[in-house]
Amino acid sequence: MQKNIFLYLFVFAALIALYLAVGSSRTMTTLTRDIDRYQEREQQWKDSLTQARLDVLDMQYFSLENNDDALVYFDHLNLEDPAGYVRDKLLETNERPGDNPLVPYEGMESNFKINKIKVLNHRWILADYSDGKYWGELLIAYEIRDDLGVDFTPMDHLLYAR
Repeated sequence: MQKNIFLYLFVFAALIALYLAVGSSRTMTTLTRDIDRYQEREQQWKDSLTQARLDVLDMQYFSLENNDDALVYFDHLNLEDPAGYVRDKLLETNERPGDNPLVPYEGMESNFKINKIKVLNHRWILADYSDGKYWGELLIAYEIRDDLGVDFTPMDHLLYAR
């Protein structure tokens, strides 16, 4: 009788060990598959981050801040941030009552004001304007005088149709 109990205990222990081995094997396979999937996702994220950085570099190509040749034109003025200075002066034109004088259209919903500004180089600015419903873009030539005044000359414009 005691032999049979030990035999049953041994068989029961062997079944439990077999169950645990098979279960851990399946768990290990699942975990390995998950790790591989997460590594693929990580690689995709790294690739998309690298692409986003390249896109940012492409967008910054036409920017005064990254154009050393254009920045040389402002050395004699001792401006710390020429692009910021030009943006501030251009936004000051919005403070006048009515439409911005650089925008060649009259506002339809309200007054046209300049919203976004991209200083391309030492001579040109690309600006976005809107009256809240209608919007357009301006290409503006500018020149900083020695007395730090800024002259703006609209070169071209467009108004988007709704």
